[in-house]
Amino acid sequence: ALMAGNMAFVLEKTKTIFSATQWGFMADMLVPPACPVCHGDVAQDDGLCLTCWQGLTFLRPPLCAVSGMPMAVDLGADAVSLPVQINPLPYDRARAAFAYKGSAAALVKRLKFGDRPELAPFLARFMLAAEDGVLSKDAVLLPVPLHRRRLFLRRFNQAAELCRALHQMSGHAVLFEAVVRVKHTRQQIGLTRAGRKRNLAGAFRVADKARAQIKGRTLVLVDDVLTTGATVEALARLLKRAGAARVHVLTLARVVMPEQVTIFE
Repeated sequence: ALMAGNMAFVLEKTKTIFSATQWGFMADMLVPPACPVCHGDVAQDDGLCLTCWQGLTFLRPPLCAVSGMPMAVDLGADAVSLPVQINPLPYDRARAAFAYKGSAAALVKRLKFGDRPELAPFLARFMLAAEDGVLSKDAVLLPVPLHRRRLFLRRFNQAAELCRALHQMSGHAVLFEAVVRVKHTRQQIGLTRAGRKRNLAGAFRVADKARAQIKGRTLVLVDDVLTTGATVEALARLLKRAGAARVHVLTLARVVMPEQVTIFE
């Protein structure tokens, strides 16, 4: 009787595994895996086709130790670029996986404007690989917030989705509502760095309930793309005034020549 029971258990498990495998095969037949950039065929979900993969520009050293911008000459891991030396940044360290162009720009637009929050775990893997000391052991993730009107129209905050994925992969805690966007600013389309700074004046507020969680901590601002840096700079100043010990920035992509590129936010 015991042997018969064990055999029945094995057969049932085999049937379940076969059914799951069969269902996966049938699902791929009905809806084949597709590249999220060009919609071409790929071998499995969460992958890019070869052409779109080659369209990614990874940001590799030498990089400015603070801003994460590429440098023409390798002066060492702690070298700070001349622009940052002349105009120090309010945050301590920033890193991004890609230059905002080609396939990286297309992925950002798919996530943000294409109603594709399910891309966040796939994209967060590249961010985690590029963090380069941004995610220190005690770091806490903080998504760049959207105003409630924009959140209602978009239905999700892409920065929050990236935070969720990074939390699942790294274990770092997330403060989802530590900062609130209280001012519904005009879109940053076509604005210069100075214009973006004026547009963001008074746009953010630290939630009273989050002040104790911020004080003395290392906070990592997470967003999909870093353009001129006006948004994260405004947030970094706010968080430092609220008592944060350090503020880092981690994004999927960044604009390498911010004054010469128009970004849609």
